[in-house]
Amino acid sequence: MRWPPWSSECSKDRDGKGRSVTWTDTLNATDWTHYTDPRTIVPTVILTGTALLSVRFYRTYLRRIPQAVSIQPGFWRRRSLFGTVTSVGDGDNFRLFHTPWGRMAGWGWMPGRRIPNKREDLKDKTIHIRLAGVDAPELAHFGRPPQPFSKEALSWLTSYLLHRRVRAYVYKRDQYDRAVATVYVRRWFLRKDVGLQMLKMGLATVYEAKQGAEFGELEDRYRKAEWRAKTKRKGMWAGKKKDFESPRDYKTRISQGT
Repeated sequence: MRWPPWSSECSKDRDGKGRSVTWTDTLNATDWTHYTDPRTIVPTVILTGTALLSVRFYRTYLRRIPQAVSIQPGFWRRRSLFGTVTSVGDGDNFRLFHTPWGRMAGWGWMPGRRIPNKREDLKDKTIHIRLAGVDAPELAHFGRPPQPFSKEALSWLTSYLLHRRVRAYVYKRDQYDRAVATVYVRRWFLRKDVGLQMLKMGLATVYEAKQGAEFGELEDRYRKAEWRAKTKRKGMWAGKKKDFESPRDYKTRISQGT
């Protein structure tokens, strides 16, 4: 329908001022120099790079690991775990609640970064740690009798580690989904190797296995500590030699049903 000759719209049509503007015309009219201006590009690159680096830093150093099965292959033998011991189950293993960067990252004092106290709240949230290079006397399991000094080893480890912050240098995951690690704890401002202290007290032996034993380059030091405890007849070495049975021999005998 044409506009009446006397209307203003008809005049616009005649003058060409009322023609529609296409998307291409608008695109061509955009001033693209604004987007190529260094004052725009440089801040954008910096912000994007910072965001990507922050995500990578969080995933590498600040992300909490809930269980041993969650530890990535590249983590073993290269990194350590820092956290709080929530329970001790045996003379040579315990549960660790991973708190990366500890109090520096707000663990223990910031809202949302509290360590659970109840057992049900800790379910599937702790890493089962097995002390590397040592073997403590076996407790009673499934009707089997306990070894001598098994309760003493458990009591000592509990008093030494429970509710304390420790650092575990992890080597591998064993068949029981435990992280095998050399563990250090601060005692009187000194950094103590937990496995080494057990050997010195005569509450553990050097771990003996045909394959799979982990020491983290500490085997010689561990064997010397065991030899000294044996010489001084400390702990499990205090009895008669003929009556002594190592944790390894005990487990072998039980597995053979003798």
